Amino acid sequence: MSDIQNYEPSYDAVIVGARCAGAATAMLLARAGSNVLLVDRQQYGSDVVSTHALMRAGVLQLARWGVLGEVMAAGTPAVTQTAFHYGDQAVQVNIKPEHGVEYLCAPRRTVLDRVLVDAAKEAGVDVRHGVTLTNLQFALDGQVTGVHLKDASGKVATVRAGVVIGADGRQSVVARRAGARTYVQGPESSGYVYGYFEGLANDGYHWYFEDGTAAGVIPTNDNQHCVFVGVHHDQFASTFRRDLTGGFSRMAAANSPALRDALDNARMLGRLRGFSGGCGYFRQSYGPGWALDGDAGYFKDPLTAHGITDAFRDAELLSQAVCAGSIQALAQYQDERDTLSRPLFDVTNAIASFQWDLDEIKLLHGQLSDAMKTEANHVAGFSAYHPLAA
Repeated sequence: MSDIQNYEPSYDAVIVGARCAGAATAMLLARAGSNVLLVDRQQYGSDVVSTHALMRAGVLQLARWGVLGEVMAAGTPAVTQTAFHYGDQAVQVNIKPEHGVEYLCAPRRTVLDRVLVDAAKEAGVDVRHGVTLTNLQFALDGQVTGVHLKDASGKVATVRAGVVIGADGRQSVVARRAGARTYVQGPESSGYVYGYFEGLANDGYHWYFEDGTAAGVIPTNDNQHCVFVGVHHDQFASTFRRDLTGGFSRMAAANSPALRDALDNARMLGRLRGFSGGCGYFRQSYGPGWALDGDAGYFKDPLTAHGITDAFRDAELLSQAVCAGSIQALAQYQDERDTLSRPLFDVTNAIASFQWDLDEIKLLHGQLSDAMKTEANHVAGFSAYHPLAA
């Protein structure tokens, strides 16, 4: 439990949310010389809903930050191939070396978030778990100047900050308290049921698509696979609500009888979990004394499994802007994020609509691949001009 009475009176930055976006941003700012407080209401090393999958740009950033080795040493399997299953047709893609990245990976969040928090601590970040943001502190002119915090025992503290960064997810308290408006709202959302299985072949990512449904098999730590099945949000309740296990099995079989058979011969660990969906959005992500990071500022449907990669990208962009120290730099952060994100956002909405046939989903995946390559090329360029990546 955090000692809430033992804060410094002020920090250069207070970051709310110690998951992959917040912990990475804290680490980068501290490495650049900032005095950073990182708080999270959950406990250190706890789990969270996630697709786990990292794409090339995400792996590249972990390597550049010097933490990829620790992620892989925790038993995270290297992914060297991925397969797209369109009905009865399978398209196998080998991961080719590019930008120094020879494989992809999908670490459990109990591994990834812990590694990033540890790296933040090593950089000098003051990390406190079990601490909740109750409100922002404002100056008379409306600028955010600090935070009001509370720990699990009910003890409270007020801490001043040069900037408060909300990395506290889709239901961001920082965004709500700062009055951040949503200026783009996605039209589509899909819902998922997922679980963890052991006894499946460790042969890379597998993505399945059939009319009205999708599924994925993602190898992760401890010889386990995260397996999900998904439908459009409008079909979630009728498919899963009355019989989660039966709905999961039916949708696995609808995507691929071979997948259903493989799951029948595997062992599920724990229980199935559901996520009924949520439409994507872009929120205003900066203002006087505050900024938003990760899902707090921008979210898209998880079906394309790109959220962690985007969070790492935004951690670099935002940390650079905060170090620049101007509202203009924060505005540039938002503009650059939106320019990179909009193609991914639009094609993800099209995929999450489930209004496609198998020929059309192949074309959408081509568009997705192009958008991911553009992002990876952009992120690779960070090392050329980004002092925080040194």
